[in-house]
Amino acid sequence: MFDYDSYKHISVDVEDGVAEVCFHRPEKYNALNTETMLDLQRAFSEFRLDRSIDVIVVTGEGDDAFSAGADIQQYAGPAEEHDPMQKDRQDLFFDIYAAAKNVHAPVIAKINGYCVGGGLIFAMYCDLRVAVDEAKFGVPVTDIGQIPTGGSTYRAAQLVGEAKAKELVYTAGMIDAEEAHRIGLVNDIVAREDLDETVAELVAAIQDTGREAVKASKRAIDAAVEAPDLETARETEAEIWWEQFATDERRELVDEFNEGSE
Repeated sequence: MFDYDSYKHISVDVEDGVAEVCFHRPEKYNALNTETMLDLQRAFSEFRLDRSIDVIVVTGEGDDAFSAGADIQQYAGPAEEHDPMQKDRQDLFFDIYAAAKNVHAPVIAKINGYCVGGGLIFAMYCDLRVAVDEAKFGVPVTDIGQIPTGGSTYRAAQLVGEAKAKELVYTAGMIDAEEAHRIGLVNDIVAREDLDETVAELVAAIQDTGREAVKASKRAIDAAVEAPDLETARETEAEIWWEQFATDERRELVDEFNEGSE
């Protein structure tokens, strides 16, 4: 039903409920040009329809970069040369970045090297981030006279706090994996030789639980993060809880638990 083979700048492999996405522009440090972003848009549109997918893992080809961000050549020249395409492109890019957040399955960014600019924005919209201890992170857009886009100012402040987000943007600086872990930008850092195994263990742990419960939990947590107040978050959580309570999965797993405790 789903064609996961016809992409130009990414590859998609789906097996046993796990979708693995890989950026394929190693000669450009897996930079996210328009064609790559359109590939991502189509892939995540298909993922949203494929309810058999439990977990999505995204990484970059090679050992140098998860993604070095946007292809800067696409921003060269005076503003009038870009109207109205550039604004439309930014709106489109936001939809694609947010696709990782909006898809039903948890998304893991498997960060194997530089994670910069647009690459970091996409990783921030993933649910979990695991990085090699050699990885570098940054949003160096002020270096080219621009500001962060794709909703990244909001998302960065959510993840690392207002002060740290401002520091990263204002200085256009890079931070190492240890600092990224300390400020909460990544969940875990590991040696390069352990990256595949660590992510595989994380995927297995997710799949070993109630798979629909995980997807419902993602909806509830994301709604809580966006909620204006506790009461709104609680009401949404209660609605999702009841939906999950009515599932066969909940009934079967509760029965299994009770039988095992007898």
